[in-house]
Amino acid sequence: MERRKVKVGIIGTGNIGTDILLKLNRSEALECGMFMGRNPDSAGIQLARELGVPTSLQSIQAIEENPGCCEIVFDATSAAVHRVNAPILKSLGKFAIDLTPAQVGKMCIPVLNMEECLGEDNVNLITCGGQATTPIAYAISKVHPETKYIEIVATIASRSAGAGTRNNIDEFTQATRDALTEFTGIGSTKAIIILNPADPPITMHNTVYALIDNPDMEAIRKSVREMEARIKKYVPGYSIVLEPTYENGRVTTTLQVTGLGDYLPRYAGNLDIITCAAIEIAENYAKKRILGGAL
Repeated sequence: MERRKVKVGIIGTGNIGTDILLKLNRSEALECGMFMGRNPDSAGIQLARELGVPTSLQSIQAIEENPGCCEIVFDATSAAVHRVNAPILKSLGKFAIDLTPAQVGKMCIPVLNMEECLGEDNVNLITCGGQATTPIAYAISKVHPETKYIEIVATIASRSAGAGTRNNIDEFTQATRDALTEFTGIGSTKAIIILNPADPPITMHNTVYALIDNPDMEAIRKSVREMEARIKKYVPGYSIVLEPTYENGRVTTTLQVTGLGDYLPRYAGNLDIITCAAIEIAENYAKKRILGGAL
């Protein structure tokens, strides 16, 4: 007998929403019940129609009019739009996975706090930079909780940054900084995003800097390697390209995220790091909260 799949809704037909749509093809637990936006000329809408996926140009109103179309909702719109959508989704009893930096729901990074997030009605995936760098900052802070300062620099290809990312740059940096502080317990943190216009486009790179006196570099490297292995289970293209090094009081490590190429080219790892995280959370929620661990 064919196993039941949990229906999900995707609000936002841009880069992120469309990447999630294509990733659902590999899921044993999820299927798209409705792909929603407002732009009739959206490439994502056209692709969804070609795939035979139900679509709507009424955005969240499609769920209000047909609540049974989905049980889980990915919101890939913008911070401002999600702040409007969130109370509506809550009133409809939907589990909302927010891929904008709106910070309405509980901040969620699968490798750090997913289990406790599955009992929430709204979780926030922070930013692509937050998903990529916060676990590494956390791994360092676990070895040295007395770390004085942490800074991350997220560098992504300009071509991979859609309208939502560009319109939410301020929210991006603030949300990423908030996540660094929240998960590491270190009060002094900073986040920087760079949109690199190079052609050919660069692969997403992120550098984490930490100011630490007398760091135990062997323990830090071990902690970072273990974190990398855990993240790779749901983000295959995640890799440390510069192991933690120490110079002039500063620990530095760099990671790279190569995308799976589902919608945009593989250089767009900034899409994969957050869409893979979203799928990981949704699958676990579906299996544990809806299907009762049947899969």
